[in-house]
Amino acid sequence: MRKLLIIFLWISSITAFAQDDLLNDLEGNFEEDKKVSSVFKGLKIINMESTKLAAEKDFYFLISHRFGTLNSGIKDLFGLDNANIRFSFVYGLSDWFTIGLSRSSASKIYDAHLKYRLIQQEEGKFPFTVVGFNSVEFNTGLDEVNFPLIESKHRYAYTSQLLISRKFDDKFSFQFTPVFLHENFVENDVQENSQFLLGLGGRYKISKRVTINFEYHAHMNRVAQSKFRNPLSLGVDIETGGHVFQLHMTNSRFMNEAGYLARTVGDWGNGDIFFGFNIWRVF
Repeated sequence: MRKLLIIFLWISSITAFAQDDLLNDLEGNFEEDKKVSSVFKGLKIINMESTKLAAEKDFYFLISHRFGTLNSGIKDLFGLDNANIRFSFVYGLSDWFTIGLSRSSASKIYDAHLKYRLIQQEEGKFPFTVVGFNSVEFNTGLDEVNFPLIESKHRYAYTSQLLISRKFDDKFSFQFTPVFLHENFVENDVQENSQFLLGLGGRYKISKRVTINFEYHAHMNRVAQSKFRNPLSLGVDIETGGHVFQLHMTNSRFMNEAGYLARTVGDWGNGDIFFGFNIWRVF
């Protein structure tokens, strides 16, 4: 009987230690699960880059359309007769580093970008996700007839952004984005080539697969006599499996960084509103 009791106590102690080890492992996994994901469903909020990145080895194909203004009337079918298109290819080199290439029909612009996560929002540790974004553009649409002194160096524009987002709950996410833009060529001689903007964007989830999105950029050093305006956009995201459809209204005709950040001309008050959409497909 005494031997049986000793064996029972020995087995019980081993079981207790095993349970403690298992609980410790579970607690460790639980800590990792506190990293906040799905802050945004799309790689873009509307025009603005979001803090979402492509997963490692994921390949994204994006088609963006931007039609004419709604106030163009029935003759142009409220802008649908006039369309700009932009193709983008995005690849995840790792879960935290993404590269991309794009081509826009408006001004025939080619651009390349890097996007990389610096830190991720984590419950009880860090309240924000921070992502860096850098792009370089080459504008082939600057006509030498209109700009006889144009040189190759004038066709470049550079953008650096710090994307800072927070997912407050399952429904609401918000992003704050300081932007530095340098254009080697500006249409207004008194406008500085180096420009600074502050971007605000967010989304509100109204159903399992549908969100309402918004974004706005305030230009900090635009000259008073400039014809350009701050871009304001409203949209809806619809997620369907491997696709994300983004429908939106905006006062910006352009979809490349330098275009919508510095060359937006539409006035919401006058009906200079462009309907557009983004379609994402991930492979």
